[in-house]
Amino acid sequence: MTDARPYDLVLYGASGFVGRLLAAHLAEQAPPGTRIALAGRSRERCEAVRRELPGAARDWPVLTADSGDPASLAALAGQTRVLVSTVGPYLRHGLPLVEACARAGTHYADLTGEVLFVRRAIDRVDAVAQDTGARIVHACGYDSIPSDLSTLLLAERAAADGAGPLRDVRLVATARGGFSGGTIDSARAQIEAVGQDRSLRRVVGDPFALSPDRAAEPDTPQPRDAAPPARTADGRWTAPFVMASFNSRIVRRSNALQDWRYGRAMSYGEVMGTGRGPAGAAVALGTTAALAGAFGALSFPPARGVLDRLLPAPGTGPSAATREKGWFRMTVDAGTEEGRSYRATAAGRGDPGYAATAVMLGQSALALALDGDRLPDRAGSLTPATALGGVLVERLRAAGHTYEVVEVGERRPG
Repeated sequence: MTDARPYDLVLYGASGFVGRLLAAHLAEQAPPGTRIALAGRSRERCEAVRRELPGAARDWPVLTADSGDPASLAALAGQTRVLVSTVGPYLRHGLPLVEACARAGTHYADLTGEVLFVRRAIDRVDAVAQDTGARIVHACGYDSIPSDLSTLLLAERAAADGAGPLRDVRLVATARGGFSGGTIDSARAQIEAVGQDRSLRRVVGDPFALSPDRAAEPDTPQPRDAAPPARTADGRWTAPFVMASFNSRIVRRSNALQDWRYGRAMSYGEVMGTGRGPAGAAVALGTTAALAGAFGALSFPPARGVLDRLLPAPGTGPSAATREKGWFRMTVDAGTEEGRSYRATAAGRGDPGYAATAVMLGQSALALALDGDRLPDRAGSLTPATALGGVLVERLRAAGHTYEVVEVGERRPG
Protein backbone atom coordinates (compact mmCIF):
# COMPACT_ATOMS: atom_id res chain seq x y z
CA MET A 1 0.00 0.00 0.00
CA THR A 2 1.50 3.34 -1.01
CA ASP A 3 0.78 7.01 -0.53
CA ALA A 4 -0.31 7.16 -4.18
CA ARG A 5 -3.82 6.70 -2.84
CA PRO A 6 -5.48 10.09 -2.36
CA TYR A 7 -6.81 9.41 1.15
CA ASP A 8 -5.41 8.10 4.40
CA LEU A 9 -8.86 7.39 5.84
CA VAL A 10 -12.41 7.28 4.49
CA LEU A 11 -15.44 7.19 6.78
CA TYR A 12 -18.24 5.24 5.11
CA GLY A 13 -21.66 5.87 6.61
CA ALA A 14 -20.83 9.44 7.63
CA SER A 15 -24.45 10.60 7.68
CA GLY A 16 -25.67 7.89 10.09
CA PHE A 17 -26.06 8.44 13.81
CA VAL A 18 -22.69 6.96 14.81
CA GLY A 19 -21.12 8.24 11.59
CA ARG A 20 -21.81 11.84 12.58
CA LEU A 21 -20.28 11.29 16.02
CA LEU A 22 -17.26 9.60 14.48
CA ALA A 23 -16.77 12.42 11.95
CA ALA A 24 -16.76 14.94 14.78
CA HIS A 25 -14.20 12.89 16.73
CA LEU A 26 -11.91 12.59 13.71
CA ALA A 27 -12.20 16.31 13.02
CA GLU A 28 -11.01 17.00 16.55
CA GLN A 29 -8.37 14.28 16.89
CA ALA A 30 -6.77 13.70 13.48
CA PRO A 31 -3.39 15.44 13.13
CA PRO A 32 -3.15 18.27 10.59
CA GLY A 33 -2.48 16.94 7.13
CA THR A 34 -4.35 13.65 7.62
CA ARG A 35 -6.20 13.08 4.36
CA ILE A 36 -9.78 12.20 5.31
CA ALA A 37 -12.93 11.88 3.21
CA LEU A 38 -16.58 11.28 4.09
CA ALA A 39 -18.60 8.73 2.13
CA GLY A 40 -22.12 7.38 1.89
CA ARG A 41 -25.01 6.79 -0.45
CA SER A 42 -26.17 10.41 -0.40
CA ARG A 43 -23.78 13.21 -1.26
CA GLU A 44 -26.24 15.77 0.10
CA ARG A 45 -26.49 14.12 3.51
CA CYS A 46 -22.71 13.74 3.80
CA GLU A 47 -22.26 17.38 2.84
CA ALA A 48 -24.72 18.34 5.56
CA VAL A 49 -22.57 16.45 8.10
CA ARG A 50 -19.45 18.17 6.78
CA ARG A 51 -20.98 21.62 7.28
CA GLU A 52 -21.33 20.86 11.00
CA LEU A 53 -17.63 20.02 11.43
CA PRO A 54 -15.01 22.47 12.68
CA GLY A 55 -12.07 24.02 10.91
CA ALA A 56 -10.31 22.22 8.10
CA ALA A 57 -12.75 19.29 8.25
CA ARG A 58 -15.24 21.46 6.37
CA ASP A 59 -13.03 20.95 3.33
CA TRP A 60 -12.94 17.15 3.51
CA PRO A 61 -13.96 15.58 0.19
CA VAL A 62 -17.28 13.76 -0.07
CA LEU A 63 -17.49 10.45 -1.96
CA THR A 64 -20.49 8.32 -2.87
CA ALA A 65 -20.85 4.55 -2.75
CA ASP A 66 -23.67 2.09 -2.18
CA SER A 67 -23.46 -1.22 -0.33
CA GLY A 68 -25.63 -2.71 -3.10
CA ASP A 69 -23.19 -1.62 -5.84
CA PRO A 70 -19.95 -3.67 -5.67
CA ALA A 71 -18.26 -1.54 -8.33
CA SER A 72 -18.74 1.62 -6.27
CA LEU A 73 -17.36 -0.14 -3.18
CA ALA A 74 -14.31 -1.36 -5.09
CA ALA A 75 -13.66 2.18 -6.30
CA LEU A 76 -14.04 3.51 -2.77
CA ALA A 77 -11.68 0.93 -1.24
CA GLY A 78 -9.06 1.59 -3.91
CA GLN A 79 -8.81 5.28 -3.04
CA THR A 80 -7.84 5.01 0.62
CA ARG A 81 -5.34 3.35 2.93
CA VAL A 82 -8.00 2.80 5.64
CA LEU A 83 -11.76 2.50 5.41
CA VAL A 84 -13.93 2.65 8.54
CA SER A 85 -17.58 1.64 8.22
CA THR A 86 -20.58 2.41 10.40
CA VAL A 87 -23.10 0.98 7.93
CA GLY A 88 -25.07 -1.81 9.57
CA PRO A 89 -26.59 -4.19 10.22
CA TYR A 90 -23.38 -5.63 8.87
CA LEU A 91 -24.94 -9.03 8.24
CA ARG A 92 -27.20 -7.37 5.69
CA HIS A 93 -24.90 -4.71 4.28
CA GLY A 94 -21.31 -5.34 5.32
CA LEU A 95 -19.79 -8.24 3.40
CA PRO A 96 -19.35 -6.57 -0.02
CA LEU A 97 -17.35 -3.73 1.52
CA VAL A 98 -15.15 -6.10 3.54
CA GLU A 99 -14.48 -8.09 0.38
CA ALA A 100 -13.61 -4.92 -1.55
CA CYS A 101 -11.14 -3.84 1.14
CA ALA A 102 -9.51 -7.26 1.36
CA ARG A 103 -8.99 -7.38 -2.41
CA ALA A 104 -7.62 -3.83 -2.52
CA GLY A 105 -5.24 -4.29 0.40
CA THR A 106 -7.11 -1.59 2.31
CA HIS A 107 -7.22 -1.71 6.11
CA TYR A 108 -10.77 -1.84 7.45
CA ALA A 109 -12.48 -1.24 10.81
CA ASP A 110 -16.10 -1.50 11.95
CA LEU A 111 -18.17 -1.66 15.13
CA THR A 112 -20.13 -4.84 14.50
CA GLY A 113 -21.45 -6.97 17.34
CA GLU A 114 -22.76 -9.74 15.05
CA VAL A 115 -21.21 -13.20 15.36
CA LEU A 116 -22.66 -14.45 12.06
CA PHE A 117 -21.30 -11.49 10.10
CA VAL A 118 -17.80 -11.85 11.52
CA ARG A 119 -17.80 -15.60 10.88
CA ARG A 120 -18.84 -15.08 7.25
CA ALA A 121 -16.27 -12.33 6.80
CA ILE A 122 -13.52 -14.55 8.18
CA ASP A 123 -14.46 -17.37 5.82
CA ARG A 124 -14.62 -15.11 2.77
CA VAL A 125 -11.70 -12.72 3.16
CA ASP A 126 -9.12 -13.91 5.69
CA ALA A 127 -6.89 -15.62 3.13
CA VAL A 128 -7.30 -12.81 0.60
CA ALA A 129 -6.46 -10.12 3.16
CA GLN A 130 -3.37 -12.02 4.30
CA ASP A 131 -2.17 -12.05 0.69
CA THR A 132 -2.80 -8.34 0.12
CA GLY A 133 -1.63 -7.20 3.56
CA ALA A 134 -5.02 -5.78 4.60
CA ARG A 135 -5.89 -5.68 8.28
CA ILE A 136 -9.62 -6.42 8.59
CA VAL A 137 -10.53 -5.39 12.14
CA HIS A 138 -14.04 -6.00 13.45
CA ALA A 139 -15.60 -5.04 16.80
CA CYS A 140 -13.86 -1.68 17.28
CA GLY A 141 -16.46 -0.15 19.60
CA TYR A 142 -17.84 -0.87 23.05
CA ASP A 143 -18.26 -4.28 21.46
CA SER A 144 -15.53 -5.49 21.97
CA ILE A 145 -12.55 -3.21 22.63
CA PRO A 146 -12.75 -3.02 26.45
CA SER A 147 -13.12 -6.80 26.73
CA ASP A 148 -10.44 -7.56 24.17
CA LEU A 149 -7.80 -5.09 25.35
CA SER A 150 -8.35 -5.83 29.04
CA THR A 151 -7.70 -9.53 28.51
CA LEU A 152 -4.61 -8.75 26.44
CA LEU A 153 -3.24 -6.54 29.22
CA LEU A 154 -3.97 -9.18 31.86
CA ALA A 155 -2.11 -11.84 29.89
CA GLU A 156 0.85 -9.53 29.26
CA ARG A 157 1.11 -8.56 32.93
CA ALA A 158 0.86 -12.15 34.14
CA ALA A 159 3.50 -13.23 31.66
CA ALA A 160 5.82 -10.38 32.68
CA ASP A 161 5.43 -11.42 36.33
CA GLY A 162 6.07 -15.09 35.59
CA ALA A 163 2.58 -15.87 36.88
CA GLY A 164 1.74 -18.31 34.13
CA PRO A 165 -1.16 -18.37 31.65
CA LEU A 166 -4.63 -17.12 32.49
CA ARG A 167 -7.24 -19.60 33.69
CA ASP A 168 -10.48 -18.09 35.03
CA VAL A 169 -11.31 -14.67 33.58
CA ARG A 170 -14.57 -12.93 34.46
CA LEU A 171 -15.70 -9.49 33.33
CA VAL A 172 -18.35 -7.48 35.18
CA ALA A 173 -19.77 -4.62 33.11
CA THR A 174 -21.48 -1.55 34.52
CA ALA A 175 -22.63 1.36 32.40
CA ARG A 176 -25.02 4.24 31.99
CA GLY A 177 -26.43 5.03 28.56
CA GLY A 178 -29.32 4.85 26.14
CA PHE A 179 -30.64 2.28 23.69
CA SER A 180 -30.06 2.59 19.96
CA GLY A 181 -32.03 1.70 16.89
CA GLY A 182 -28.92 0.43 15.13
CA THR A 183 -28.00 -2.03 17.87
CA ILE A 184 -31.54 -3.36 17.98
CA ASP A 185 -31.61 -3.69 14.20
CA SER A 186 -28.38 -5.71 14.29
CA ALA A 187 -29.88 -8.09 16.85
CA ARG A 188 -32.99 -8.36 14.72
CA ALA A 189 -30.95 -9.18 11.59
CA GLN A 190 -29.09 -12.02 13.31
CA ILE A 191 -32.27 -13.45 14.83
CA GLU A 192 -33.95 -13.37 11.42
CA ALA A 193 -30.98 -15.16 9.83
CA VAL A 194 -31.15 -17.93 12.43
CA GLY A 195 -34.90 -18.20 11.86
CA GLN A 196 -34.32 -18.73 8.14
CA ASP A 197 -31.49 -21.24 8.61
CA ARG A 198 -31.69 -23.25 11.82
CA SER A 199 -28.16 -24.60 11.31
CA LEU A 200 -26.87 -21.14 12.21
CA ARG A 201 -28.11 -21.69 15.76
CA ARG A 202 -25.11 -23.97 16.29
CA VAL A 203 -22.76 -21.26 15.08
CA VAL A 204 -24.24 -18.60 17.34
CA GLY A 205 -24.20 -20.98 20.31
CA ASP A 206 -20.63 -22.21 19.81
CA PRO A 207 -18.30 -20.51 22.34
CA PHE A 208 -15.48 -20.82 19.80
CA ALA A 209 -17.56 -19.73 16.80
CA LEU A 210 -14.91 -17.25 15.62
CA SER A 211 -11.87 -19.47 16.10
CA PRO A 212 -9.35 -19.61 13.24
CA ASP A 213 -9.03 -23.36 13.88
CA ARG A 214 -12.07 -24.81 15.61
CA ALA A 215 -10.68 -28.34 15.74
CA ALA A 216 -7.59 -27.16 17.61
CA GLU A 217 -9.51 -25.41 20.38
CA PRO A 218 -9.15 -26.91 23.87
CA ASP A 219 -12.10 -28.57 25.55
CA THR A 220 -12.04 -26.15 28.50
CA PRO A 221 -15.65 -25.54 29.59
CA GLN A 222 -16.79 -21.96 29.06
CA PRO A 223 -19.36 -19.99 31.10
CA ARG A 224 -22.91 -19.63 29.84
CA ASP A 225 -23.52 -16.48 27.80
CA ALA A 226 -26.81 -15.83 29.60
CA ALA A 227 -25.67 -16.54 33.14
CA PRO A 228 -28.51 -16.46 35.69
CA PRO A 229 -28.56 -13.83 38.43
CA ALA A 230 -25.80 -14.42 40.95
CA ARG A 231 -23.81 -12.69 43.65
CA THR A 232 -20.04 -12.30 43.46
CA ALA A 233 -17.65 -12.90 46.34
CA ASP A 234 -17.56 -9.18 47.12
CA GLY A 235 -21.35 -8.94 47.36
CA ARG A 236 -22.24 -7.54 43.94
CA TRP A 237 -25.28 -8.92 42.13
CA THR A 238 -24.95 -9.74 38.44
CA ALA A 239 -27.25 -10.44 35.52
CA PRO A 240 -26.71 -11.54 31.91
CA PHE A 241 -24.71 -9.03 29.84
CA VAL A 242 -26.32 -8.55 26.46
CA MET A 243 -23.00 -8.53 24.57
CA ALA A 244 -21.36 -11.46 26.36
CA SER A 245 -22.18 -13.84 23.50
CA PHE A 246 -20.21 -11.65 21.09
CA ASN A 247 -17.41 -10.19 23.20
CA SER A 248 -16.41 -13.59 24.56
CA ARG A 249 -15.94 -14.98 21.06
CA ILE A 250 -13.78 -12.03 20.04
CA VAL A 251 -11.57 -12.56 23.11
CA ARG A 252 -11.27 -16.28 22.38
CA ARG A 253 -10.39 -15.51 18.75
CA SER A 254 -7.65 -13.15 19.93
CA ASN A 255 -6.27 -15.93 22.11
CA ALA A 256 -6.26 -18.46 19.27
CA LEU A 257 -4.75 -16.02 16.73
CA GLN A 258 -1.82 -15.63 19.12
CA ASP A 259 -1.33 -19.40 19.51
CA TRP A 260 -3.32 -19.37 22.75
CA ARG A 261 -0.76 -17.17 24.51
CA TYR A 262 -3.40 -16.16 27.07
CA GLY A 263 -3.73 -19.80 28.08
CA ARG A 264 -5.13 -22.93 26.45
CA ALA A 265 -7.10 -23.61 29.62
CA MET A 266 -8.52 -20.09 29.81
CA SER A 267 -12.19 -19.85 30.73
CA TYR A 268 -13.70 -16.46 29.84
CA GLY A 269 -17.13 -15.06 30.69
CA GLU A 270 -18.99 -11.76 31.05
CA VAL A 271 -21.89 -10.54 33.19
CA MET A 272 -23.47 -7.20 34.02
CA GLY A 273 -23.20 -5.73 37.51
CA THR A 274 -26.50 -4.56 39.03
CA GLY A 275 -25.48 -3.37 42.50
CA ARG A 276 -25.51 -4.69 46.03
CA GLY A 277 -28.13 -5.76 48.55
CA PRO A 278 -31.84 -6.27 47.91
CA ALA A 279 -31.92 -3.50 45.31
CA GLY A 280 -29.11 -5.14 43.33
CA ALA A 281 -30.88 -8.50 43.48
CA ALA A 282 -34.13 -6.96 42.24
CA VAL A 283 -32.38 -5.28 39.32
CA ALA A 284 -30.61 -8.53 38.43
CA LEU A 285 -33.90 -10.44 38.35
CA GLY A 286 -35.65 -7.70 36.38
CA THR A 287 -32.84 -7.40 33.85
CA THR A 288 -32.77 -11.15 33.29
CA ALA A 289 -36.51 -11.25 32.67
CA ALA A 290 -36.43 -8.18 30.41
CA LEU A 291 -33.65 -9.55 28.21
CA ALA A 292 -35.36 -12.91 27.88
CA GLY A 293 -38.62 -11.20 26.95
CA ALA A 294 -37.03 -8.86 24.40
CA PHE A 295 -35.12 -11.59 22.58
CA GLY A 296 -38.15 -13.86 22.69
CA ALA A 297 -40.28 -11.12 21.12
CA LEU A 298 -37.70 -10.43 18.40
CA SER A 299 -37.76 -14.15 17.56
CA PHE A 300 -41.57 -14.26 17.25
CA PRO A 301 -42.87 -12.34 14.20
CA PRO A 302 -46.27 -11.23 15.62
CA ALA A 303 -44.66 -9.95 18.81
CA ARG A 304 -41.77 -8.44 16.85
CA GLY A 305 -44.15 -6.11 15.05
CA VAL A 306 -45.40 -4.72 18.34
CA LEU A 307 -41.87 -4.41 19.71
CA ASP A 308 -40.72 -2.59 16.57
CA ARG A 309 -43.25 0.15 17.26
CA LEU A 310 -41.94 0.58 20.80
CA LEU A 311 -38.17 0.38 20.28
CA PRO A 312 -35.96 3.08 18.71
CA ALA A 313 -35.80 3.01 14.92
CA PRO A 314 -32.56 2.34 12.98
CA GLY A 315 -30.49 5.49 12.54
CA THR A 316 -31.54 6.88 15.90
CA GLY A 317 -29.83 7.00 19.26
CA PRO A 318 -29.72 8.68 22.64
CA SER A 319 -29.89 12.44 23.03
CA ALA A 320 -26.82 14.62 23.45
CA ALA A 321 -27.61 14.98 27.15
CA THR A 322 -27.84 11.21 27.60
CA ARG A 323 -24.60 10.69 25.71
CA GLU A 324 -22.83 13.28 27.84
CA LYS A 325 -24.04 11.80 31.13
CA GLY A 326 -23.19 8.24 30.16
CA TRP A 327 -20.18 6.19 31.21
CA PHE A 328 -18.87 2.64 31.23
CA ARG A 329 -16.70 0.63 33.58
CA MET A 330 -15.55 -2.95 33.22
CA THR A 331 -13.66 -4.87 35.87
CA VAL A 332 -12.00 -8.07 34.72
CA ASP A 333 -10.73 -10.51 37.33
CA ALA A 334 -8.30 -13.20 36.28
CA GLY A 335 -6.60 -16.09 38.02
CA THR A 336 -3.46 -17.68 36.61
CA GLU A 337 -2.09 -21.19 36.52
CA GLU A 338 0.46 -20.18 39.16
CA GLY A 339 -2.32 -19.21 41.57
CA ARG A 340 -1.97 -15.44 41.30
CA SER A 341 -4.83 -13.00 40.80
CA TYR A 342 -5.09 -9.84 38.73
CA ARG A 343 -7.74 -7.25 38.01
CA ALA A 344 -8.00 -5.11 34.89
CA THR A 345 -10.17 -2.01 34.70
CA ALA A 346 -11.44 -0.43 31.49
CA ALA A 347 -13.51 2.73 31.86
CA GLY A 348 -14.52 5.90 30.10
CA ARG A 349 -16.93 8.79 30.02
CA GLY A 350 -19.83 9.11 27.60
CA ASP A 351 -22.65 6.82 26.58
CA PRO A 352 -20.83 3.53 25.88
CA GLY A 353 -22.63 2.63 22.67
CA TYR A 354 -22.21 6.05 21.08
CA ALA A 355 -19.98 8.71 22.65
CA ALA A 356 -17.42 6.21 23.96
CA THR A 357 -17.73 4.02 20.89
CA ALA A 358 -16.96 6.99 18.61
CA VAL A 359 -13.71 7.44 20.54
CA MET A 360 -12.83 3.74 20.29
CA LEU A 361 -13.64 3.41 16.59
CA GLY A 362 -12.02 6.73 15.75
CA GLN A 363 -8.78 5.88 17.52
CA SER A 364 -8.77 2.43 15.90
CA ALA A 365 -9.06 4.02 12.47
CA LEU A 366 -6.33 6.56 13.22
CA ALA A 367 -4.04 3.80 14.50
CA LEU A 368 -4.51 1.88 11.25
CA ALA A 369 -3.89 5.01 9.19
CA LEU A 370 -1.00 6.57 11.08
CA ASP A 371 0.74 3.94 13.23
CA GLY A 372 1.40 1.16 10.75
CA ASP A 373 5.08 0.75 11.63
CA ARG A 374 4.18 0.28 15.33
CA LEU A 375 1.32 -2.19 14.91
CA PRO A 376 1.62 -5.98 15.27
CA ASP A 377 2.95 -7.54 12.09
CA ARG A 378 -0.28 -9.25 11.07
CA ALA A 379 -2.78 -9.17 8.24
CA GLY A 380 -6.08 -10.91 7.56
CA SER A 381 -9.26 -11.04 9.61
CA LEU A 382 -8.19 -9.74 13.00
CA THR A 383 -9.44 -8.41 16.34
CA PRO A 384 -8.60 -5.14 18.09
CA ALA A 385 -6.10 -6.89 20.37
CA THR A 386 -4.29 -8.71 17.56
CA ALA A 387 -4.36 -5.91 14.99
CA LEU A 388 -3.78 -2.87 17.19
CA GLY A 389 -2.74 -4.11 20.64
CA GLY A 390 -0.77 -1.77 22.86
CA VAL A 391 -0.82 1.04 20.28
CA LEU A 392 -4.58 1.31 20.67
CA VAL A 393 -4.29 1.12 24.46
CA GLU A 394 -1.94 4.14 24.36
CA ARG A 395 -4.29 6.06 22.08
CA LEU A 396 -7.35 5.39 24.24
CA ARG A 397 -5.53 6.40 27.40
CA ALA A 398 -4.51 9.65 25.71
CA ALA A 399 -8.17 10.16 24.74
CA GLY A 400 -9.24 9.92 28.39
CA HIS A 401 -10.15 6.25 28.80
CA THR A 402 -8.74 4.09 31.58
CA TYR A 403 -6.90 0.81 30.99
CA GLU A 404 -4.98 -0.56 33.94
CA VAL A 405 -4.01 -3.85 35.58
CA VAL A 406 -3.12 -4.54 39.21
CA GLU A 407 -2.24 -7.71 41.07
CA VAL A 408 -4.60 -8.57 43.91
CA GLY A 409 -4.35 -11.04 46.79
CA GLU A 410 -1.44 -13.26 47.63
CA ARG A 411 0.06 -16.31 46.04
CA ARG A 412 -1.82 -19.37 47.25
CA PRO A 413 0.31 -22.17 48.76
CA GLY A 414 1.31 -24.96 46.46
